[in-house]
Amino acid sequence: MEFIAPSWEEIYNLCLDLSDRIKQQKYEPEIIVGIARGGWIPARILSDLLGNSYTANLKIDFYRGVGETKDRPVITQTISTIVEGRKVLITDDVADSGKSLKVAREHLEQCGASQVKIATIYYKPWSIVKPDFYISETEAWIVFPWERKEFVYKMYESLKSKGLNSKDVLRELLKTGLPEDLLKRFLKDITGEEL
Repeated sequence: MEFIAPSWEEIYNLCLDLSDRIKQQKYEPEIIVGIARGGWIPARILSDLLGNSYTANLKIDFYRGVGETKDRPVITQTISTIVEGRKVLITDDVADSGKSLKVAREHLEQCGASQVKIATIYYKPWSIVKPDFYISETEAWIVFPWERKEFVYKMYESLKSKGLNSKDVLRELLKTGLPEDLLKRFLKDITGEEL
């Protein structure tokens, strides 16, 4: 599996480009909905860049681990505001399978949104939903800055279950591009071992 690990600055710059695309298409959402949890930060950044402070939350559970999903996405927290008659922009970090985005769009349409568009930073070519706005197409697994420890924990569990020791796990994790000192810190938190 190929990995990319963008920095906070790279994410901000990608969101800046994403906001430019949205403006170029003259889409002016009345509400920006962040898909919890991955869409919260891009939603907040886009809120600032688009000059729209009306944000809301929709929580959908789908992923179990790296590349491992449940059978289907489930809404575990409905939209946190009224969207009826309003133009909505759904925001998430990546369109991977697209299943969560499909569920989100259908839910907001059922709640009466007048128009629903989708913005993601990354888009994977196999997604069943192609976002209206995205910046980068990739087939890699993206390790976002806001989920690094969670990613390391899930990878550690997966690699340990395959018989790797902690040093081998570290060696594999270094292939992700994450900083070695950060990986060692997280692995120490997980295992109590100094690597």
